[in-house]
Amino acid sequence: MENFTSGGTFFLMGFSDIREIQILHAVLFLLIYLAAILGNLLIITLTTKDHRLHTPMYFFLKNLSFLDLCLISITVPKSIMNSLMNQNTISFLGCVSQVFFFFLLASTEVALLTVMSYDRYVAICHPLRYDIIIGHEACIQMVTSSWISGCLNAILHTASTFSIPICGPPEVNQFFCDVPQLLSLACSYNIGELVVIGLSLLLDFGCFVFIDISYFYVFSTVLRMPSVEGRHKAISTCLPHLIVVILFLSSGFFAYLHPLSKYPSLFDLLVSVFYTVVPPTINPLIYSLRNKDMKMALRKLLMRRYCLSN
Repeated sequence: MENFTSGGTFFLMGFSDIREIQILHAVLFLLIYLAAILGNLLIITLTTKDHRLHTPMYFFLKNLSFLDLCLISITVPKSIMNSLMNQNTISFLGCVSQVFFFFLLASTEVALLTVMSYDRYVAICHPLRYDIIIGHEACIQMVTSSWISGCLNAILHTASTFSIPICGPPEVNQFFCDVPQLLSLACSYNIGELVVIGLSLLLDFGCFVFIDISYFYVFSTVLRMPSVEGRHKAISTCLPHLIVVILFLSSGFFAYLHPLSKYPSLFDLLVSVFYTVVPPTINPLIYSLRNKDMKMALRKLLMRRYCLSN
């Protein structure tokens, strides 16, 4: 029996020990990672350079893209490197860093998604008061509050997770240091971390309910709109956001609530992909390809580059 804080090395069991599958995993993850990086950087660039996109909705979207950019960079590059080098180790400090930054970014993203649903609620249900309620200072305060809540959550999870004694080999049945798999190494139940997880899930569920209520009012208002084009624009803006929220939170709830098996499960690994890899990758597709303003800004940027090159 030893304490997590005594240092050492953890072994990430990954997807497979077969070399060909490791290479395939590395290639797939690399392609997904590059797509996520390029997509989120594109959104950040467009929302920064195009003055027509300097609105609260795109301000929140730019912050979401930055979070996604960082979130996928916490876990995927290390997994790719391990597969390419045919190793499965991560240092103690590396594991602590993954846990801290994962909870920091994921918790902040949940809070920001809640803020974005409130922004859409005010924009569609109270359009005449939108500029008063969602002003520049309010946007800064809501984003700052999201980061503060994420930081507090990350500190609590990291401190409580790495203060428990472990029994047996430090083998993490995951492709990154995820808390449920780390807790399965403990000699006994860690009441402190279980309380923290319970509070986090309760807050996340509260955010989920708030988002659902916001979109219930949004869709109720949208269906009463006389303009077909207005209904289509509102639904195309809100429905993808709701899908992303459901995918992100439902997979996270499942991963943290279902009992862990003693042996590695491919299903558990795939579920973790849905809340660590999929949202940062599909968010740029949802918010750029289905958004006329973003497509116009992209055309404008490409035309400007083309004119400068000639």
